[in-house]
Amino acid sequence: MTDIVREMLISHDAHETRVAILEDRRLVELYIERPKRSVVGNVYLGKVRDVLPGMQAAFVDIGLDKNGFLYVDEIVAPEGVSDVPRRDIQSLLKPGQQIMVQVLKDAMGTKGARVTTEITLPGRFLVLMPFSAFVGISRKLPDDERDRLHDIVAPLVDERLGVIVRTAAAGASRRDLENDLEFLLRLWRRVQHQAHEALAPEVVYTEMDLALRMVRDAFSEAYKRLIVDDKRLHEKVVSFLKKTSPELVKRVVLHKDRTPLFEAFSLRPQIETAILRKVPLPSGGHLTIDKAEALTAVDVNTGSYVGRKNLEDTILRTNLEAAEEAVRQLRLRDIGGIIVIDFIDMENPNHRTEVSKRLSSALERDRTKTRASEISRLGLVEMTRKNVTDGLYGVLTEPCPVCHGEGRVLSDATRRIAAERRIREILLSGRSAAYLLGLHPETYALVTAPGNNAVPILKAETGKQITLMADPDCAATEVKVIIEGRGGVAGT
Repeated sequence: MTDIVREMLISHDAHETRVAILEDRRLVELYIERPKRSVVGNVYLGKVRDVLPGMQAAFVDIGLDKNGFLYVDEIVAPEGVSDVPRRDIQSLLKPGQQIMVQVLKDAMGTKGARVTTEITLPGRFLVLMPFSAFVGISRKLPDDERDRLHDIVAPLVDERLGVIVRTAAAGASRRDLENDLEFLLRLWRRVQHQAHEALAPEVVYTEMDLALRMVRDAFSEAYKRLIVDDKRLHEKVVSFLKKTSPELVKRVVLHKDRTPLFEAFSLRPQIETAILRKVPLPSGGHLTIDKAEALTAVDVNTGSYVGRKNLEDTILRTNLEAAEEAVRQLRLRDIGGIIVIDFIDMENPNHRTEVSKRLSSALERDRTKTRASEISRLGLVEMTRKNVTDGLYGVLTEPCPVCHGEGRVLSDATRRIAAERRIREILLSGRSAAYLLGLHPETYALVTAPGNNAVPILKAETGKQITLMADPDCAATEVKVIIEGRGGVAGT
């Protein structure tokens, strides 16, 4: 298998910043930041509002619309309270107490941001953990490189501090690691000073913007190039890399063509598929992706693909394509939480093994932490994927005002019956002899359709005059009384 060619594209304008990661010219990850940006990684001096012993959690005011949610296991015990029995939240926090917290996950729906007191400050090669006394090395690195990095970093770290060596540190020199650690220590001292001077609730550290964050966390020797279409942002990225990874500066390119950057790489059609329920597969099969409150379900279908040999070969090829595309869609949409992939049933255990290997291979390229089960006899794979934001779907879409996110609307028959029933109730319960009633324009068309006009029947049943009109302000099945009187209203 040939090496994958990775590229990173950063597009910036007055409305948003977009960062795309491509593998062999295919879009696999897309991140968008708008003026109302993510607060993940920000550190706040907050004030405890409520302590809930029944949930072993607390709500912390950090100055956002909703209070942050702090679970007991995310609390670093302060000095003198290290041996709290059963990690009792009431022994750790009190209402009104000021604490420093960091956002782990943005607010989603009705839930506030998830926060922790275990502060982590990421650098290019290292992550500083001021409240944890240990040195950890990325497990994605080979054993000999992990040993080398541990031998360099361990003597540099104060025994009261913790450090995690990132995957990006592969091949880094002692000088690179020392400089990164010194930068993080200076940053931590600045955060502590800000917290000391602040009045809760107040932000004391703001995470880098999306472009620099992606350069810091993802851009490496594994990438062929990084293309930026904004001159000022290009200079900013180059300046950052000169301080952290000067050997990568030559891979940064300023896009000068008149054709917009994302259009030059034909990304628009790929982005559009990221919000579709149905995703086509190369051979004619397709995936359907349904996001529910508790989990995301990915269903695999052969669709129009009928194969060339036999049913088992058709199923195998479809499932192999689906394994690759399902992981790509999870990365592209940044779907997290519990995920169930329903592959087409495979009788041959060797075929299940083959699909499982393809799925594992695809997951290895995912930077986000995932855990996946083996494929069951029914073709199901259960997996979890860490998420910290609403994902691309949450950024690009909003709930439908008609179905309110359910994905279904009332049928024409249901709307017509409901409207007629409501009109009848108004006429029979009212004391007036004539009514002018408003209906949603589509419902009005259903109720007054030629050959199926309900008005004459309602007049005959109730003995009252009735006129209907289309009112765009009405809901689908709403009937609004606009005028009522003694009579003489012209019928519809």
